[in-house]
Amino acid sequence: MFDFKDKVVLVTGGSRGIGRAITVAFAKAGATVVFSYAGNEAAANETAQLIAPAGGRAKAIRFDVADTRACAEAVDGVVKEFGRLDVLVNNAGVAVDGLVMRVKDEDWNKQLDTNLKGAFALIRAASRPMMKARAGAIVNLTSVVGEMGNAGQAAYAASKAGLIGLTKSIARELASRNIRCNAVSPGFIGTDMTAHLPEDTRAKMMEAIPLARLGTPEDVANAVLFLASDAAAYVTGEVLKVNGGMYM
Repeated sequence: MFDFKDKVVLVTGGSRGIGRAITVAFAKAGATVVFSYAGNEAAANETAQLIAPAGGRAKAIRFDVADTRACAEAVDGVVKEFGRLDVLVNNAGVAVDGLVMRVKDEDWNKQLDTNLKGAFALIRAASRPMMKARAGAIVNLTSVVGEMGNAGQAAYAASKAGLIGLTKSIARELASRNIRCNAVSPGFIGTDMTAHLPEDTRAKMMEAIPLARLGTPEDVANAVLFLASDAAAYVTGEVLKVNGGMYM
């Protein structure tokens, strides 16, 4: 559907779930994909094995996106090895649920550092080679929770809402260099995180979704590829909802 031949893509949190689907989709579209993982080496190896049969190229790198120095080193390493960076996908994220009166400082910091500060650090690093090339696409993974809020997820929602503001600001700042920045906002997606939800919780979720199903990681990946592709050459600062209509 989309052609990313000769393009180099960096996807954070690319070893599982939505990140894995994004990584595989880019590789199938012809890109060289570098994807990060935080610690699950087995999952990273599984993702790499999915890409090889499809004829794609991928490399797994381990670093913590909450570490701003590691973010800069990761981008520098990609550019040094492959000579360019065409697309950055900020997908890595964590959620530590809890009612606001019980949220610990360390839980708040962990979510803001990973979900928001990490994305900022990677954009800051990636903007340099992209500005030099006068081309690039950045896609941030926010969440329906960042748009509508959710009880028990104040920190997570704040971090994802912050990504929306970051996306729009970066879109304005880098547009003159032909660098686009957009966001994808998934709703409830069928991943390991939702697989363990109680049946009554899942039933309530389904009632709130007009399309009456959970999304798939591939649904999200298709939206990411569109925003990163030339088909979206005149799209920047956009938040593309992939939520089955649960929030409009």
